[in-house]
Amino acid sequence: MAGYLLVPHSRVDAKYNGGFSMYVAAWPLLKNYPGPEFQSGLFGTWMFSQFDGPKPEKAYSDIEGGLGWWRDTRFATETPKFITGGVALNFVEWANGPGAGKGRDWKNPKGHYAVAQLSPWVLWPPDGLNLKQGTSGELFGYGYLPLPLTAGKTTTAGKDVPTGDQSWTLFLNTGNFKGPVAFFVPHFWSKPTLERPDLVGKFLDARPSEPNKAIQMETQHVPALIGKDAKGDTYARVAPTQFPGKPGADAPLIHRVTAYGRAALWDGVQAWFAGGQEATGRIDPKAAAVHTFESKGGATWRIYTPSTARDNRAPLVWNSFATPAALDETTYGYKWGDAATKGDALVTLPEYYRLERDKKDKERWAVVSAKDVPAETGLARAEFPRPRKAPQQPYVTPDEAGSSWKKPGPAAGPFEAKLGDGSTVTYFWYRFADQPALLNADLTAAEREALQKRVELLHKNWTKGREYLPPPTVGTLADLDPAVLVTPPKGFEIGYVPIVTRQGVKE
Repeated sequence: MAGYLLVPHSRVDAKYNGGFSMYVAAWPLLKNYPGPEFQSGLFGTWMFSQFDGPKPEKAYSDIEGGLGWWRDTRFATETPKFITGGVALNFVEWANGPGAGKGRDWKNPKGHYAVAQLSPWVLWPPDGLNLKQGTSGELFGYGYLPLPLTAGKTTTAGKDVPTGDQSWTLFLNTGNFKGPVAFFVPHFWSKPTLERPDLVGKFLDARPSEPNKAIQMETQHVPALIGKDAKGDTYARVAPTQFPGKPGADAPLIHRVTAYGRAALWDGVQAWFAGGQEATGRIDPKAAAVHTFESKGGATWRIYTPSTARDNRAPLVWNSFATPAALDETTYGYKWGDAATKGDALVTLPEYYRLERDKKDKERWAVVSAKDVPAETGLARAEFPRPRKAPQQPYVTPDEAGSSWKKPGPAAGPFEAKLGDGSTVTYFWYRFADQPALLNADLTAAEREALQKRVELLHKNWTKGREYLPPPTVGTLADLDPAVLVTPPKGFEIGYVPIVTRQGVKE
């Protein structure tokens, strides 16, 4: 079963092109994690560059990460993880967080050095940022806004190709952590223009963000079984699939999707770095526009075998059990019909379907009850158990003495943390400017030292107890896995960051 859940929403003025934030529900989509073929995001968006004229052709690049499960997740559980999901030109590289890029080959890094650690209080495991195990419908607040951490450059990798001055920074608002965590180094976006100079200045290092973004839930693989009865009728059963929902109460799925103007954060920080008044880090809601919802939406979920041609994949009759609902002007969810089984905090979608034809003679999967599925299909006896775990390969960073991980190397460590997903991470404290991502960011020593001074200002003043993103007005905030929250050692409180060098299952 795969497809998209589509969430229409209002447009805002093009001037709100300085980033976005949103609150999305975090929950276990499947009752039992079914193994590495499972891949699905939860609700999220795609943030592209804003253009004054036509978009350049064949120049895909954006930030499209979020909560979910992926085929390359090594330490997965029912609880989702968060990745940054930055995409360089046409997927030549992607960056899912500090130390996580396209593939696992450190000899050929493709986005592995694209995200720099900013927070001294949050560990970022390469397998994805962990949420607290058991999270079940709480709201995860996140957004990206640019910070003027580095100056623009007229050259890139020694060539006459400019790099912009925007460091797109991930801000979180959770129950146990608030504030900036990490940022994309501008070089990640500009590097492909060394080979495509016609695209100079077209990417997020230099361009503002497009405020009117799609909001969808993209699901690529939920396990399903298909069988026929003695008459030749076709039935299907899907793995138990869940959504937030309570009997007699609304469960928000998406809340306060907000687009920001430059005055919301950038202008104040830029003036602060130039010697002006301290910027508090609070993102100004007066320089923002909040998208609104109506009770509309669609779904393209389909059930099919791997050999089924795309045009022959029959859709589920989604609206027979789920009705889109604007729970209030800025909150979106679903009203669940009787076919969905309601629990304390989650509803379970119908498991059984029969392939039928609609009035236009097109095939579709209609909901049926378990008792109406003929025994000879074998579907009632089928199970979707949690698989026995195979040995999981650890993530290991370069260990060569001359690598950027060792030269100049960490200032303290190693330390360990046992995560809720069963893995253990090893991490070291690096001086901020000496972390491997910045040693590979096409910055001179002087540029890194200037960046170090700015980040020391942030560490000193932007403490974890402050409010940054505008808070939600509904629901309860989700928590990060408590194990990813750390305290800097004495003497390392300002100007140092924790960098994970290994993640694996400890024997």
